[in-house]
Amino acid sequence: MSSQPTDLFEMALARLNDAAKYCDANEETLKRLRHPMSIHQVSIPVRMDNGELEIFDGYRVRHNDVLGPTKGGLRYHPQVDLSEVKALSFWMTCKCAAVGLPFGGAKGGIAVNPKKLSRLELERLSRGFIEQMSGLIGPDIDIPAPDVYTNPTIMGWMMDEYSRIHQRKIPAMITGKPVPLGGSLGRDDATGRGAYYCIKEMEALEGWNPTEIKVAIQGLGNAGQHVARLLHQDGYKIVAVSDSGGALYCPEGLDIPKVIEAKNTHRSLEGLYCKCSVSESMPCDNVGTRSITNAELLELEVDVLIPAAMENQLTVENAERIQAAYIVEVANGPTTPEADSILNNRGCIIIPDVLANSGGVIVSYFEWLQNRSGDYWSVEDVQEKLKSRITDAFKKIHAVKVDKDTNFRTAAYVRAVDRINSAIEAQGTYSYFKNQ
Repeated sequence: MSSQPTDLFEMALARLNDAAKYCDANEETLKRLRHPMSIHQVSIPVRMDNGELEIFDGYRVRHNDVLGPTKGGLRYHPQVDLSEVKALSFWMTCKCAAVGLPFGGAKGGIAVNPKKLSRLELERLSRGFIEQMSGLIGPDIDIPAPDVYTNPTIMGWMMDEYSRIHQRKIPAMITGKPVPLGGSLGRDDATGRGAYYCIKEMEALEGWNPTEIKVAIQGLGNAGQHVARLLHQDGYKIVAVSDSGGALYCPEGLDIPKVIEAKNTHRSLEGLYCKCSVSESMPCDNVGTRSITNAELLELEVDVLIPAAMENQLTVENAERIQAAYIVEVANGPTTPEADSILNNRGCIIIPDVLANSGGVIVSYFEWLQNRSGDYWSVEDVQEKLKSRITDAFKKIHAVKVDKDTNFRTAAYVRAVDRINSAIEAQGTYSYFKNQ
């Protein structure tokens, strides 16, 4: 077995190398995709509430814009670094291309633990980031959005700061905003709902009876909560959920509405961030329910495993012990390439992140369209358009999977690379210029 790449960006590029074996992409396309088009790193000074000055490192990487302005989230997390942001920007390029959006990929972040900041400190940090990035982003250049530990309130602050700098209201410069500030209805549950629509497509393909399907969800944040809620409503037996503090397991199925209500009851910063753990907010004195670790959750005997937390959760160390027959990647990059190989060889079906969690960027695209046109849609319209676009992408990727006799992930990357390759070849490559 080959050694596993340790750099997250190099790990991400392994997906490109796999896809290249199944498509007739120009070498110039592959070369361009291996190199982000621009990398920006900034230091953000913030005056803290106690009067001290703290400096935070911020990043924004624009990976490729051949299909349109770049698009991608901003995350606040202590482990944000350049390698991670480069990898996430590459995944965004592939995600937008795979699901047919007129966007390229970007990503950004600040190395910070937002739970340790006050609301005013968060606002100063957010505005400071935009102040330094204002000339590099915009509705026709690069459009940020929420990601890990960022939310509509923060997007609203950023839009306001950008508009102040440019002296006019520009709501289309960022997505995931509060609805009164130009956000889209249906954006709050878009990522989880998109994953749910993918699972429903798999249900139709496999002929599942939802009441017989056991599900475990790692990560009960926004996306995890919504996919749990929608699956529970359809009768799926969700036997385990978790957050960073621990996991709950009940073989007979958890009462998901009660778990979500308990999880969201205890919050820090008056609702901006949740400090509670599911195992704390849902005491294990309920019959048949017990606490387990996140590692144990991943290895449960379930039909469907949904990693909805952070990168690199399924690795060469635990892949042999993963029992789920189906994995739906709601998180970005939860499966390493070597784990991918082990799971695929065992016959596990993985709906990859570039498809499964694309609901967020799809509805962000809808928000961008609404901001630019001034015509705002009902939540029913948004959800119907989301369902139509993501199920169409699922069907097209599945068709590539069957045609190429490969797995879902490689098929998704083949579709993405083919779209990008067509755009690059339309501008002219070596074969065009050598014959001038």
